[in-house]
Amino acid sequence: MDEREESQRPEDVAIAEERDDFPLETELDEDDRLKPDFVRDVIGLAEAGEGEAARERIGRLHPADIADLFELARSDERPMLAAVLGDMLSADVLAEMNDYVREELIDLLAPEQVAELASELDTDDAVAIIEDMEADEQQAVLEAMQPEDRAAIEDALSFPEESAGRLMQRDLVAVPEHVTVGDVIDRLREDADLTSDFWEIFVVDPMHRPVGSCQLSWILRTPRDIAISDVMRREQTLIPVDMDQEEVALRFQKYALISAAVVDKAGRLVGMITVDDIVHIIQEEAGEDILRLSGAGDGDINEPIRETYTARVRWLIANLGTALVASTIVGLFGGAIEQMVALAALMPIVAGVGGNAGTQTLAVTVRALAMNQLTDSNSWRAIWREMTIALLNGATIALVAGTATALWFANPTLGAVIGAAMIVNIFVAGVAGVAIPLLLDRLDQDPAVASSIFVTMTTDSMGFLAFLGLAVLSGLTTL
Repeated sequence: MDEREESQRPEDVAIAEERDDFPLETELDEDDRLKPDFVRDVIGLAEAGEGEAARERIGRLHPADIADLFELARSDERPMLAAVLGDMLSADVLAEMNDYVREELIDLLAPEQVAELASELDTDDAVAIIEDMEADEQQAVLEAMQPEDRAAIEDALSFPEESAGRLMQRDLVAVPEHVTVGDVIDRLREDADLTSDFWEIFVVDPMHRPVGSCQLSWILRTPRDIAISDVMRREQTLIPVDMDQEEVALRFQKYALISAAVVDKAGRLVGMITVDDIVHIIQEEAGEDILRLSGAGDGDINEPIRETYTARVRWLIANLGTALVASTIVGLFGGAIEQMVALAALMPIVAGVGGNAGTQTLAVTVRALAMNQLTDSNSWRAIWREMTIALLNGATIALVAGTATALWFANPTLGAVIGAAMIVNIFVAGVAGVAIPLLLDRLDQDPAVASSIFVTMTTDSMGFLAFLGLAVLSGLTTL
């Protein structure tokens, strides 16, 4: 036996042999996604009644990958997988799971089982599991929990949805400012009830208001007799308990925070938020704004068909109403279109290019509003910027479209008309794309929800009006 073999512990060899049976690379692809073959194999084992073999394969996965397995399975296969997993369907797996899939599985569990799973999680993750349950089911789960856990979750549920109060963790380490570094270290070692996952310690005054924070690395590198108040950082970013989670995420991003204290209206420390929670929020909020712009509802492939249909059809009906405005304008010029069929062929070009220009500006503006880059201080500068860009784009597209039209139809006047219409419509699209979301934001409405409807209506209507109106004014045709 060589030196390397002698250094291996028996348990390491056993683990290595176990991994040789099911090498991890056979389960995940290069993007760390479960391979289709692996998913089919596990489901096949479960369907064949080979539960132990399926558990052995699944048991090698990270909780997040087990959650992915449930999401990739069909809805009718998930109860079977849950039965096969048994106690392997842990709280960590539920916490990583898609909301709709998790709701399906929660419905299969007794309130006592849900309560036990929720008790194993941080408060924010437990709230995420319980908050969407029906009122009677939620109450049954809360009654099955230990009084301390129940009180923490009920307190979290008292805050608005998507607020810092729902997002924060109650388990943290707070010490008074008069203690020494040695006192803090001794408490961390001796108090078995303290949370084990934290990056910094919060220092509080006698009223339990945070006066500073201290990273663990500073404590470890500081002599024991130094006062914690001499080590702590007094400048800190405090998060109000009722702050919207999107604003919380922006603060974490702006100030490069790892964790932050959450305070109530009296300024007392009530919890903390960590960056691992914020990563999910940033992803969720970014996707939410994009989906709202398109009217696709939650946009979740696991969302029930009925809910998806309801969300999308409302949007399409609203679009139908705004489209009637554009069709009415076209109807006013029906006689002119009959006299010159080329107008009908060119109308979609004017409206389509204008709509794309408006969508570009709208996307930039909504993102800037979401990121707090666009405020009262620079609104007018942003409007002038988009007007300038719109004029430059309009002139370029007008030159190309006008020249092509004049040559194709052998009609320079028609080319000039469509070129002028392009400039007008792209300019209007640029102004509408920035002004409409700004106006909705000032009215305390979500600019991502309704902006695209109004921008589309504006670009279509103004495009048809400009093109057909200029055609009449130029003498190409008459009403």
